[in-house]
Amino acid sequence: MSNNYFTLKYLQRKLRFTPTARLTVIMESSPPKGSVTIKIEDLQPVNNGNKNTNDGQYCLKENALGGWSSAFLLLANQGLATLAFFGVGVNLVLFLTRVLGQDNASAANNVSKWTGTVYLCSLVGAFLSDSYWGRYLTCALFQVVFLVGLVLLSLSSWFILLKPTGCGDGKQICVPTTSFGSAIFYLAIYLVAFGYGGHQPTLATFGSDQFDESNPKQRNSKSSFFSYFYFALNFGSLFSNTILVYFEDRGNWTIGFWVSTASAALALVAFLVGSSGYRYVKPCGNPIPRVMQVFCAAFKKLNVSLKEGEELYEVEGPDSAIKGSRKIFHSEEFACLDKASIITDEDKRGPPNPWRLCTVTQVEEAKCILRMLPIWLCTIMYSVVFSQMASLFVEQGDVMSTNIGKFRLPAASMSAFDICSVLAFTGIYRRIVVPVAGRMTGNPRGLTELQRMGIGLVLAMLAMVAAGVTEMERLKLVVDGERASRMSIFWQVPQYVLVGASEVFMYVGQLEFFNGQSPDGIKSFGSSLCMASISLGNFVSSMLVNVVMAATASGGRLGWIPEDLNLGRMDLFYFLIGVLTAVDLVVYVAFAKWYKGISFEGNYDEEEG
Repeated sequence: MSNNYFTLKYLQRKLRFTPTARLTVIMESSPPKGSVTIKIEDLQPVNNGNKNTNDGQYCLKENALGGWSSAFLLLANQGLATLAFFGVGVNLVLFLTRVLGQDNASAANNVSKWTGTVYLCSLVGAFLSDSYWGRYLTCALFQVVFLVGLVLLSLSSWFILLKPTGCGDGKQICVPTTSFGSAIFYLAIYLVAFGYGGHQPTLATFGSDQFDESNPKQRNSKSSFFSYFYFALNFGSLFSNTILVYFEDRGNWTIGFWVSTASAALALVAFLVGSSGYRYVKPCGNPIPRVMQVFCAAFKKLNVSLKEGEELYEVEGPDSAIKGSRKIFHSEEFACLDKASIITDEDKRGPPNPWRLCTVTQVEEAKCILRMLPIWLCTIMYSVVFSQMASLFVEQGDVMSTNIGKFRLPAASMSAFDICSVLAFTGIYRRIVVPVAGRMTGNPRGLTELQRMGIGLVLAMLAMVAAGVTEMERLKLVVDGERASRMSIFWQVPQYVLVGASEVFMYVGQLEFFNGQSPDGIKSFGSSLCMASISLGNFVSSMLVNVVMAATASGGRLGWIPEDLNLGRMDLFYFLIGVLTAVDLVVYVAFAKWYKGISFEGNYDEEEG
C-alpha cells in the first residue's frame, strides 16, 4: 500500500496535477500482468491566479507573460545602468588624484572602499526583495536612488569641484575643494553605490524569474540568461571604458557624468516599459527569523535523538510551510540541525511552536546557507584580483607610454580589453567549450558551476603573474627624470585579457551557482552573494595595501606602492596576490569536492552545482 501511495504522489508531481485532483486506480477484469489504469478527475491548471506555480513560487499576476520578451528589456536595463555606473567608477581613481588632490595609495584605497560599498549594498537590496518588497519594486526604487546620486554628482562637479573649468586633465591643477564640496561629492557617489548595488542582484533574480524551471526548455533559457546578463553588463561598460573615459581624461568630467545620468534615466524607462508583461513572484518573508528558529530549536533539543521508526517533521501536501518555496529533500550534512525537526512529546501537546519545531524544508534552508558559505568565502580572493583593474592597473598604466602618434590613450580605457575579452570568451564558452566538455563529461551544460569557478581562479592567478612581469619590465625601461616609462601601455593587454576570461568562468558561474543552489525564499540573497564577494574583495584589497605599505615603508623606505611608482616595487605586490590566490585555489578545491547540491521535491532533474 505504501509503495502505491508514493508512486501516485510521484506521478502527481511529474504530471503536474493540482493537490485537489483525484487519482482513481482501476483494476481491469483481465488486465495485463502488473498493469493498472489511472483515471484523473477534477484536473485543474496549476498556475491559476494566485495559485502555486509549477516551480513552487507564487505569481501575482494571472496573465503574466515573462519569457525572453521581458528578459530582453531587463538585459537592456542592465546594459544602460552599467554604462552609467562605470561612467563614474572606471575613472574614479584619477578623479580623486587629479581633482581632489589625493595621493595614489589613498585614492586606490578610497576606490576600493567605494566599490566595496557598492556590492555590500547588494545584500540590502536582496533582503528587501526576498522579504518584503518583491523584485520589481526593489529594482524600481533603487534605480531612482541611483539616478538621484548621478544628478547630484553631475551638478556638484559642474558648479563646485571643477574650478577652473577644464582642470583635472593631468596638466591643469584644480583649486583645492572645500569641505562642503567634498561632502557633496561623497554623498553623491555613495548614493550611486547604494542605488546600483541594491539594484544589481535583484535584477538578476528578477530576470531569472521570467523563466519557469518546470519547463525544460525554459530551464535552459534561464541558464543562458545569466551568461547574457553578464554579457550585457560588459557591453554596457564598453562605452564607458572607451568614449567616456576619453572625455573624462581630457578634463571633461561633467560631460561624462551627465551622459551617465542620461543612461541611467533611459535604463529606468526601459525597466518601467515592460511592467505589464513581467512575471512577478511574491516575497517569501524575512528569512532571518526562520534561520534563527532552526538554530534555537536545535539547541533546545541537543539531548534529543530521533527514535527508530519516527520521521522528521514536515507539513502535509505539496506546499512548503515557507510561503512561495518548494519543499527541499532532507540531506545528511549538518545532522545536528536535524534535531530542530524531531517531534517530542511536548511538541504534540499543542500547535507547533516554530522556535521549538521546524519543518525539514526550513532546516534545509539553514543548511543550504552553511553549505554555500565556504564556497563563497573562497571567491573573495578572486575579487581581490578583480579589484586591481579599477585601481593599481590604472595607476600602472598611467606611468607607461600611452601615446599613439599624437593621440594619448587614457590608462583607464585599457579595461576595454577586459570587456572585449569577456564578450569574446562568453561566445567561446557557449559555442566551443560547452559542446566539447559536454561530450567529454556527459553533462549537457559542459562544466558544472563549481568547475567553472575553479578555472576562473586559475586564470586570475595567471593574470597576477602577468601583471607582475609587466611591472618588472616597466621598471627596467624607466628613464631618470621622466614620470612615464618607455614601455608601451599595450603590454598590459595580457593581464586584462586574462582577468576578462576568468570573469566568464568565475562570475557567471557564481551567478548560476548561488541562484540555483539557494532555496526559493532567498533567491535574491543567493544572487547578492556574488556581489558581496566583490565587496569584500575590495575591502581585503584595501587592507592588503595598508598592511603592505605599513610593512615595507618603515624605517624611511618608500614602500612597494609609493607616490612615485618608479621608485616602488608594485610587481612584488602583484606576485603576493598571485601566491594568495594559489593558496585560495587549493582550499576551494577541497570545499568544492565536499559540497553536495540542494534537491527540491518535485524537481527530479535538479543537478548539483
